[in-house]
Amino acid sequence: MAKSPLYGLMAEFETPEQVIDAAKSARAEGYRRMDAYSPFSVEGLPELVMPSTHKVRLPAIVLCGGLTGTLTGLILQWYPNVIGYPLDIGGKPNFSWPSFIPIMFELTILFSALSAVFGMIVLNDLPQPYHPVFNAPRFDLASRDRFFLCIEARDPKFHLDRTKDFLVGLNPVDVTRVES
Repeated sequence: MAKSPLYGLMAEFETPEQVIDAAKSARAEGYRRMDAYSPFSVEGLPELVMPSTHKVRLPAIVLCGGLTGTLTGLILQWYPNVIGYPLDIGGKPNFSWPSFIPIMFELTILFSALSAVFGMIVLNDLPQPYHPVFNAPRFDLASRDRFFLCIEARDPKFHLDRTKDFLVGLNPVDVTRVES
């Protein structure tokens, strides 16, 4: 059988302090595509392993969704009142935008909320019923008492031997190849 492509290298640690120190060292070494796994939330760990682009993209997606909702509300009321079927009601102008504000507001909120939900789903690569780290032999301990740091092979700085030497230098319990 042919070997599957390499997903990355995973180091196993016994304490949360060790995995935080390892993530800080990996970040300082220049690794950016990594993830950490632990049985409970470890304060400060997500900030060390999260790509910085996630912090910027979701608010931009929500803003675009909100602006789209505003424009949709405006167009859905402007077209029928001005172009499609203009009526002279009480001498008001056809494009009386103050009367459009409630619908524009509601569609802004709706589109912003929907873009936040779907943007979060896409940015988190969900749904993902299978993940390559489940192939690691001792990964089931991540839900009990062990902490793992995985440096992905798609990281620009990743080189199998150098990355393995780096992880071994962090004094983990074990360093494992993770196959895709």
